[in-house]
Amino acid sequence: MFYFLVVIAVLLLGYAAVLVSFVRRGKKIPPAAYLALAGLNGLILAGVLAWGISR
Repeated sequence: MFYFLVVIAVLLLGYAAVLVSFVRRGKKIPPAAYLALAGLNGLILAGVLAWGISR
């Protein structure tokens, strides 16, 4: 379970870096990007809760 959280966290950081590069180039972030970001955050939150409960 811990490795799953690490993988999701790395994906989230990479995705955030892509969004920052979009902003720096002056492009608008598409609304679907916010939905994907919320989904990754939800996965991390669910994983942390499941990990905490199982301990």
